[in-house]
Parts: sequence; structure tokens; C-alpha cells
Amino acid sequence: MEQGRGIELSQAAGGPARHIPVLLSEVISALHLRAGGLYLDGTFGAGGYTQAILAVPDTRVLAFDRDPDAIAAGQELVAKYDGRLMLEHAQFSTCVEVAARRGLSGFDGATFDIGVSSMQLDQAARGFSFRFEGPLDMRMSQSGRSAADIVNTASEEEIADILYHYGEERASRRIARAIVHDREIKPYETTRELAELIGRIIPGKPGDIHPATRSFQGLRIAVNDELGELVQALAGAEALLKPDGQLAVVSFHSLEDRIVKQFFALRSGRGQARSRLLPGEPVPPPSTFMLEGKQPVVASDEETKANPRARSARLRAGRRTDVAPLGLDPALLALASLPVHSAKGR
Repeated sequence: MEQGRGIELSQAAGGPARHIPVLLSEVISALHLRAGGLYLDGTFGAGGYTQAILAVPDTRVLAFDRDPDAIAAGQELVAKYDGRLMLEHAQFSTCVEVAARRGLSGFDGATFDIGVSSMQLDQAARGFSFRFEGPLDMRMSQSGRSAADIVNTASEEEIADILYHYGEERASRRIARAIVHDREIKPYETTRELAELIGRIIPGKPGDIHPATRSFQGLRIAVNDELGELVQALAGAEALLKPDGQLAVVSFHSLEDRIVKQFFALRSGRGQARSRLLPGEPVPPPSTFMLEGKQPVVASDEETKANPRARSARLRAGRRTDVAPLGLDPALLALASLPVHSAKGR
């Protein structure tokens, strides 16, 4: 789920270029930018999408990031754009509350770039990747429950469910059993310790991804409640966008893309097609979004050659109708729910 949520750091925060925004031209095209428009960037990162939006005259952007490092690096852009960039150190699930506090409404567009950023992956001290020796952390906000807290205190059932449902790890039960057994001898403290355990449980094959890849993904999603945050942010964008406002979402993994796809299906009426044909079924709610064009949009061969992290990117977009927002209804909340004690790992 790696991604390049940013732009060259020489533009954003000084120093050498490190980050390339994925599907940038496609996202900007989907937003239908207009001069003087108000936009939401729910995943600021290094400011790649935000800067492209602010390149249009008199546009304003309310941008969010839960990572204090990204907020600190973005202060240079806040100064550069002289009031046109409003940068919030907050989770993008709080976008409605923050916009209300700032007196903002009627957004012309919103964009989300979902998942962990390349900046976070590349810092060993953040503990997101087993490529580097570091603390078993994985917290985007650098606060709250860490990955070490989960593997050292959670029940075997909870760990197995996290690895199976969020990491799609088929050997989740065996891994969880080994974690609970070994942590009684010595608690897990580093990324390497956990990765080595998983490597012993599931020996890797030449050419395959590292055996710990799926487990690390599952833990990271659980630590940061990424799927729950995504669902709340989608509902938030629905509430903030004015009629004809555009929502553009880039995801990098099937779990996230499935939620975005199902959200747009539910909100455009496509997810209710069968119910409309059955007598006695409830009438589906009116559509809050209209979908246009073939979706998802994927990166071109040229982009994936220049930025391999774009290979798994999927862009989905919709145009807001004038129907009142539906909010966090049960159908939407169900998209991010974690089935309890149902892992089928071997």
C-alpha cells in the first residue's frame, strides 16, 4: 500500500526531491477546478495535490494530515500561499467539524489519497516497514495505541482477525498463535523481531513478497483505524460538497478501493439496482453522487515506469447532486466493520 502522496520536497519543505504525487493530472481533471473555488485535501502529505489546486487563481484549500511531521513541513506552503492554504493537524474524518469551526461550507471539490505515505515508510523510526530496523510503532498521528501494543496485549483471536481481514493473511491463526506464545518470553519491540517470527512461520519463496508484508499491512490498518477513517471521510465529503462539487479518491489496495467503489455504488443508486426490480423491497435512497466515465482510472505505462508506486493506484470520482447528504447510515458503516473471531487462517 505504498504511495507517493506528495511533491518534490525542494518545493514543499526544502531538500532533495523524494515524493511524486500519483495520478496528479487525472485527479486535477476529475476535480474540474475553477478560479476562486474552495477545495478539501484530506490527505495533505507533502502537498502535491494541494499545490496543483492552488496553481489555479484565487482557489483556497482546507488540507488535513494527522502526521505532525507533515504539518510541520507544510508550514512553508502556508506562508507561501498567504491565507489560501488552511492546514489542519487532524484526521480527515473530522473534516465536517473543522470546516464548521472555520466557517467554511459549499466546497467545490475534495480529494483523498488513501494509505500510508512514502515519507512515513522511509523513516525507520516510524516503524511502518520491516525494510528498516525500528520500533514497532506504525502510528500516523504518533499517538495512541501502537503496533507493539496490539501484538503484546491483544488476544490471539483479535490478532488473528486483524491479520486475516485487514492483511488478507491466510496463515493468520498460526501467526497469532506464535505471537502470543513468544511474547510471554519477550515482548515484541522492533519491526525486525516481528518480521523474523513471521518469516519462520511462513518461509518465503524466491520472487514472492516478504512473508511479513500482509501482517504488517493488517497491523498498520488496525493501529490507525484506516478503514473507519475512510468511511467517515467519505461521508464528510458528501456533507461538505455543494451541488456539482467533485469528489476524487485515490486508493492503493483492494480493501480501500472496495470501500470507495461500494460507497459510490450506494450513493449513486448502482448498489440498489436489484432491489428496484423486486416487489415489496424498500425504495432505494435518492442519489447523492453521479458517476461519469469509465472507472477506476489507473496510471499510464509512462507514469508507472517513472514511479513504480503508481502501479497499484486506482482513482474513482463522482459529482455531487443536490440531494441532502445521507450521513453515516448503517450501509456505509458496514463497509469498514471487522468481523469478530472469524479468521480462517491455517
